[in-house]
Amino acid sequence: MSLPPNFGRAVDLSSLGKPKAEPAGPMPGIEITPENLTNEFLSLSKDKPVVLICWSPRSPESQEVVAILGKLALADQGSWVLGRVDVDAQPQVAQALQTRAVPFAVAIINEQMVPLFEQPYPEEQIRMVIDKVLALASEQGVGGAPTEKIEPEEEEAIAALDAGDYAKAEAAYKKLLARKPNDNFAILGLAQTQLMARTDGIDGANVMKEASAHPDNIDIQLQCADIEIVSGYLEPAFARLLRLIPLFDGAEKKLVKDRLIELFALVDPADPRVIKARAALANALF
Repeated sequence: MSLPPNFGRAVDLSSLGKPKAEPAGPMPGIEITPENLTNEFLSLSKDKPVVLICWSPRSPESQEVVAILGKLALADQGSWVLGRVDVDAQPQVAQALQTRAVPFAVAIINEQMVPLFEQPYPEEQIRMVIDKVLALASEQGVGGAPTEKIEPEEEEAIAALDAGDYAKAEAAYKKLLARKPNDNFAILGLAQTQLMARTDGIDGANVMKEASAHPDNIDIQLQCADIEIVSGYLEPAFARLLRLIPLFDGAEKKLVKDRLIELFALVDPADPRVIKARAALANALF
């Protein structure tokens, strides 16, 4: 990472407003200065990834992100190094890192700078970012690849699925989501488990026949959509349930809407078929 010619210029972060009180107690990570950034951290990034977080006493949100990163660094037991940059006290460093707002996180891997994010995120998403940094560093021969961590509830769910006990697997995933509501793997696992439970032992051909004969029967249409999802026919399944939304009110409409959302969770959110169906559902509801 080469430092720009305007290294000595200050960064204008006046939009943050008036200074606030300094955070209580010591902050995690190593305080970054112009000297240790160039003399220590660049060379250190050849051995393990470095994550720098730019923060300000005027931004409580940025202080929260520093705390989250400190917690994750502690959990990862030295596999990466956390440095913190007070943009008010170290404008030269902030300028060198091209900081435009706080919080702003950047990784340094083998002396190369990799911007990460420049807004506050919850711990689960920051965890995913750090895991990607570790994986990228490992690909470049820096540090080791992140070890996959399996939650105990997920282990319980997988064992239950291997035994064909869908109810126990569902309960395990729900227990994990109660503890970690935004865990994407748990959300996906629960949706897959519920789908397998609903389609277990179902005669797909007969369900499709019944769905054609009774187009407005919610239970049959829900079953048919499940069969279509299992068979890989995403668009027909989404269209089948979207057609029902304007036909019903109250609890019945909510039932169809909730099932659609469950089915969306089974597919990559970036899939254009999901994006299209989500937009159609929003239009139908509002």
